[in-house]
Amino acid sequence: MKIDVLTLFPEMFTGVFNDSILKRAQACGAVELNTVNFREFSQNKHKKVDDYPYGGGAGMLLTAQPIFDAVESVRRTKQDKPRIILMCPQGERFTQAKAEELAKEEHLIFICGHYEGFDERIREYLVTDELSLGDYVLTGGELAAMVMTDAIVRLLPDVLGKQESHENDSFSTGLLEFPQYTRPVDFRGMKVPDVLISGNHKLIEEWRQEQSLYRTYKRRPDLLSQRELTAREQQLIHQFNRVEVND
Repeated sequence: MKIDVLTLFPEMFTGVFNDSILKRAQACGAVELNTVNFREFSQNKHKKVDDYPYGGGAGMLLTAQPIFDAVESVRRTKQDKPRIILMCPQGERFTQAKAEELAKEEHLIFICGHYEGFDERIREYLVTDELSLGDYVLTGGELAAMVMTDAIVRLLPDVLGKQESHENDSFSTGLLEFPQYTRPVDFRGMKVPDVLISGNHKLIEEWRQEQSLYRTYKRRPDLLSQRELTAREQQLIHQFNRVEVND
């Protein structure tokens, strides 16, 4: 995969792209990460990339020309059809499902804005996706692009080492991840559940599934409304409800 990030502040990505999982992903050849300062493509003699909006209003808008030209510069070939993603608070909420979808692409281009917004022609004629981290506004799109890049790249083959490393992550199954423990078995009187040291893999798997469901029920019940529950899951939720009523 190739990921290009169009930004006015490429230095913000230096630490993020050169440490931990993203560093490993580049080292093993799973991904090529690049930053492009689209100011370098401005045809304005002062290298301006923003201007006042027609019709008046507060703030400045990013102009179309530098961003269109920057995108064209990173296309591999004329046949290259990258997903061009605009970081925008009006966009679709970024989710694990969207990360999994984008991880199947060969080329992604993130466009990070600043100022009050973009010339609408960027949104209408250039981008393929508009994404948002949540219902709040950041100073620019850089932090969102970092988060999305990390979420996507860790899903690529061979990046985490074991496929199971991300298959049981929270949200990957539609449920939150089950509780996990490591040594020692008894730490200051706080003990690991007996089932996890029983050696019975069937019981361990059942316990984990039940704990995932319970944690989702308690913390993110909205996720359950989006899930087609099995008969066993419906039975367990009924039990959770009954326990809460009795408490």
